[in-house]
Amino acid sequence: MPKMRAVDAAVLILEKEGATQAFGLPGAAINPFYSAMRAHGGIHHVLARHVEGATHMAEGFTRAKAGNIGICIGTSGPAGTDMITGLYSAWADSIPILCITGQAPVSKLHKEDFQAVDIASIAKPVTKMAMTVLEAAQVPGAFQKAFYEMRSGRPGPVLLDLPIDVQQTVIDFDPDTYEPLQVSKPAATRKQLAKALDMLTAAQKPLIVAGGGIVNADAAAELTELAELLDIPVIPTLMGWGTIPDDHRLMAGMVGLQTSHRYGNATMLESDFVLGVGNRWANRHTGALEVYTKDRTFVHIDIEPTQIGRVFAPDFGIVSDAGAALRGLIELARERKAAGTLPDRSEWVASCIQRKATLQRKTHFDTVPMKPQRVYEEMNKAFSRDTRYVSTIGLSQIAGAQFLHVYQARNWINCGQAGPLGWTGPAALGVVQADRSVPVVALSGDYDFQFMIEELAVGAQFKLPYIHVVVNNSYLGLIRQAQRNFEMDYHVSLAFENVNSPELEGYGVDHLKVAEGLGCKAIRVREADDLQAAFEKARALMAEYSVPVVVEIILEKVTNIAMGGAGIDAINEFEDLAISAADAPTAIAAIA
Repeated sequence: MPKMRAVDAAVLILEKEGATQAFGLPGAAINPFYSAMRAHGGIHHVLARHVEGATHMAEGFTRAKAGNIGICIGTSGPAGTDMITGLYSAWADSIPILCITGQAPVSKLHKEDFQAVDIASIAKPVTKMAMTVLEAAQVPGAFQKAFYEMRSGRPGPVLLDLPIDVQQTVIDFDPDTYEPLQVSKPAATRKQLAKALDMLTAAQKPLIVAGGGIVNADAAAELTELAELLDIPVIPTLMGWGTIPDDHRLMAGMVGLQTSHRYGNATMLESDFVLGVGNRWANRHTGALEVYTKDRTFVHIDIEPTQIGRVFAPDFGIVSDAGAALRGLIELARERKAAGTLPDRSEWVASCIQRKATLQRKTHFDTVPMKPQRVYEEMNKAFSRDTRYVSTIGLSQIAGAQFLHVYQARNWINCGQAGPLGWTGPAALGVVQADRSVPVVALSGDYDFQFMIEELAVGAQFKLPYIHVVVNNSYLGLIRQAQRNFEMDYHVSLAFENVNSPELEGYGVDHLKVAEGLGCKAIRVREADDLQAAFEKARALMAEYSVPVVVEIILEKVTNIAMGGAGIDAINEFEDLAISAADAPTAIAAIA
């Protein structure tokens, strides 16, 4: 039996499991693992500037391509605690990442040794598995189980904590005979799916709600095929956006209090049946449940048994991987179509298309400083159908989801439930590292951008080019808007007179100087008519220097984005609505 250090076995297992991209920072307690990566040579590594940033890079890497698992590596103590936000983000959105930490020697774990913390206990609530490996001989099994947990059932993150003496202990391990464990995923039965299809065909105005589970299952093509077979409109959730192209006749818009379309909410309110696949009925999607569920029948399909009934009790629930369920439904739908037993949905579909063609928000504003709506209109003109957008939270993200267009799965990469500020930049770097063939555009407000801004240096060092659109109103815009309910505007302004950059005229931080100081390129735009030239210049700078390019756009300081308070029937639009095609020239359907 070959003998090697436990860390050498661990690195060989990473290769066997197909996880060969790591992001992290070395340190004393994890240096043995780094020595194993160096000796092996097959694990690619990107040096982050902050361990939380490394977790978000790993998450972006995983999200960008089916089958990817990003790895985050850090030393003991604060490196592990810095990973918690990233683990929470991945856990909340069902994203598998593997976090590996160094640790004090086993004999010192109870002695309050330097940077010794029980990171496994801290991480357990936000992981599928968190383990401090106390015996070197357990290392292969721990890594094998970690990959099984990340891939089986509802995907999610894992943390493995390796004491430094465990890392360096020599063990018996034969890499030639190592095999990944067989992944386990539940699959709906034909009888279950037949009942769901019976309930759907009995409805007059049915919808499919497509969640992020469809993305995780790499089943967007199956979703579209099923919708077309049944002629059923689809409402993607924010996490499922792109599973059906925005310009598909059956894409009926997004629903919710924030990241929603007027026509999407209107169509949901008109429906009488909803088939939810791979979604979790998030509160910002549903709003008030009494409004969302009134007079509607619900079937819920989800991979995680405890998700069924978590938010509200569906009329029928099925535990299944989204891909398996969709394939089974397609088989049944084909049989029924051949038998001529599927109902005609043309009238219902036509009404959904009519709402999509008329219920639009205005984007064409000519004010200076700019309104954000105009920014997204210009982005729709500037960026191609295959553009991959990355964003996390704030009015910038909410407006982006209302006005941008996405045409395929994994082209809207968004931190859905956790929404940590600062996620966007490092996640975009992970996305670029995963796939450089697709143009990547990150979207941040100024506050999100200032969190973890140091990670721009990673993009410069490792030549990870993307465009980072920063809409700058020198405000915590979403929080300011929420404070309206309390009749206050308190500690939400980021504006100040910058003595080093008076040309900013009170907008505070000079993002261009910071970005350039970190090795990137940057452009500032004040007028909408200059945006197309700025985006074109950004593409040229990326091509020339192969670094991130920041496009900062100066906005009016106070803008309220359409948003609801309680239910999806009570959205406050704030701004004028589109009454002609000229009001929303890049809307997905022309204003009638």
